[in-house]
Amino acid sequence: MAVKIRLARHGSKKRPYYRVVVADSRTRRDGRPIEEVGRYNPMTTPKTISLDLEKIADWQSKGAQLTDAVAALVKAANEGEKAAAAPKKSKKQLAKEAEEAARKAEEEAAAAAETTEE
Repeated sequence: MAVKIRLARHGSKKRPYYRVVVADSRTRRDGRPIEEVGRYNPMTTPKTISLDLEKIADWQSKGAQLTDAVAALVKAANEGEKAAAAPKKSKKQLAKEAEEAARKAEEEAAAAAETTEE
């Protein structure tokens, strides 16, 4: 029996959270798992990753294969990194910062021009 450690999707429409499960590779995505070894919620800020790394290592020693998504989660959990990057800035915020930078550059150029005239 080919066993995989993969994500099972739960939650409502457009509000997913995932359970990290050990399941036979032939079963459906949300089918009955052999064991649940963690949870992942991408909707929170920062993203919530809670994995039982000992169980995952135990299942890997028994021959279970990690999917790409679960491998990325395990790597993030092992490195102790936060799964969430810095929140993205809105277009308005980026435009405001660009205007401020341009204004500062103009002021510096004007100040430099005044010192060279004297």
